[in-house]
Amino acid sequence: MPDDQISAWRRRFLGTAIASVGVMQLGLSDMVRAQTASRSSSSAGFADIRQIDAGALNIGYAEAGPADGPVVILLHGWPYDIYSFADVTPMLTAQGYRVIVPYLRGYGTTRFLSADTPRNGQQAVVAVDIVALMDALKIRQATFGAFDWGARTANIIAALWPERVKSMVSVSGYLIGSQQANRAPLPPKAEFAWWYQFYFATERGQAGYEANRHDFNKLIWQLASPKWNFDDATYERSAKSFENPDHVAVVIHNYRWRLGLVKGEAQYDALEQRLATAPTIGVPTITMEGDANGAPHPDPAAYAKKFTGKYKHRNVAGGIGHNLPQEAPKAFADAVIEADRM
Repeated sequence: MPDDQISAWRRRFLGTAIASVGVMQLGLSDMVRAQTASRSSSSAGFADIRQIDAGALNIGYAEAGPADGPVVILLHGWPYDIYSFADVTPMLTAQGYRVIVPYLRGYGTTRFLSADTPRNGQQAVVAVDIVALMDALKIRQATFGAFDWGARTANIIAALWPERVKSMVSVSGYLIGSQQANRAPLPPKAEFAWWYQFYFATERGQAGYEANRHDFNKLIWQLASPKWNFDDATYERSAKSFENPDHVAVVIHNYRWRLGLVKGEAQYDALEQRLATAPTIGVPTITMEGDANGAPHPDPAAYAKKFTGKYKHRNVAGGIGHNLPQEAPKAFADAVIEADRM
């Protein structure tokens, strides 16, 4: 990662950390009560979840829209699931798109085919999973819409296999990283924004996440989207995905791998070496950012030059946090449609 990009990350993280301190001082309940508008998700859902063997996984996924429509693949992050796109999906199918929304490894109904497969969460392997899903579904190319882990995954596919990506919507922009770049320490308040990463680095943290994943992830939702007044039913619908038997192992490995505390699988070393160069992305892309994203994220100016093809950025106002597709579904769906037409 270039020095100027790292500096931008640090500046943004510093601001996020200060905001996080304010959240802790005020109390989450006080902040929730202070909101004047509620943006809880609607009762929209998915009619059925399908399963297909793809690579190392049997992947659970929702599918909607005409079978012969242009394909859109929507990718969630941590700690979220396919319901981040429950309201986005019908907006896209109404425009004739075939929409595929998979559970990432460690979520929902997605399962490993072999008990011997490492419960690996490194960045390259999640992208390999999605390419394998495309192959299994005989999808040559798709438009991607994604955030958090999903946005990183879409970025990687666009960088390494650009022929598979027609266009992309990426919340929080360019998220490809490397263990080498992550060795660089951040200022203390910026490090504070990543508190959970350091917690997960410990055995106590792994045990704590195993025992308390329901409440832990609800707290992350609140901190990452401090102005999103989601209701209990909305959270509980997604919380079921965290009961996946491999969820904790995959999440812990992901964050430990980022810090270089654990190794990835040797078969992905060549891919990670390519990603460590922070490759540019040439497919048409729209990046998005909410005005109330409480999670660590880069400033848009830090990554604009990483997108060398047709490119636009959209700031979404109105107290929109980290889970942008669920908090602002129309803005996200509109961006996917626009990206497809770029």
